[in-house]
Amino acid sequence: MANTKLLYFMLVAILLASVLEAKNQNETHIHFYMHDIPGGPNPSAVRVAGQTINATGPNMGAMFGFGSIYVMDNALTATPDINSTLIGRAQGLYAMSSKEDELSLLMTLTYNFVSGVYNGSSISVVGRNPVMDEVREMPVVGGTGVFRLARGFALAKTYSMNQLTAIVGYNVTIIPYY
Repeated sequence: MANTKLLYFMLVAILLASVLEAKNQNETHIHFYMHDIPGGPNPSAVRVAGQTINATGPNMGAMFGFGSIYVMDNALTATPDINSTLIGRAQGLYAMSSKEDELSLLMTLTYNFVSGVYNGSSISVVGRNPVMDEVREMPVVGGTGVFRLARGFALAKTYSMNQLTAIVGYNVTIIPYY
């Protein structure tokens, strides 16, 4: 009887390990660059709400003041060069969500893929983005197409930033729904 129970538990453990291994083999890893342009003659992110504050104040001026909300439609490219292959669009919004010295955003966006094997599919990301941290992690909370009901995480790292443009590299791990 004891040997039967031991054999049963060993079979369950082996089955569970093989299922976990199969899931790990099906992870998708995508790398791309997002071009956020909140200023200049052709912005890809537009401020739609927020208070106007003194540009020399502690909240970094009216453009980045606490409570400012932006709607975006940013290009996703294969390399940091804006003229490289367009792989998709980041569409959604972000809000300046920190009152202190830290610059932190609440991001709610969808990465819509428009070329390659993921054309027509998307992933959605919702989370806090402390912009000045070297690497930020945000959760993938769902998707469409080949990424339907996906989960995972996005690691963001600023490639370059000035007053008019931020280029952010993303390494995204997507775990499919089974």
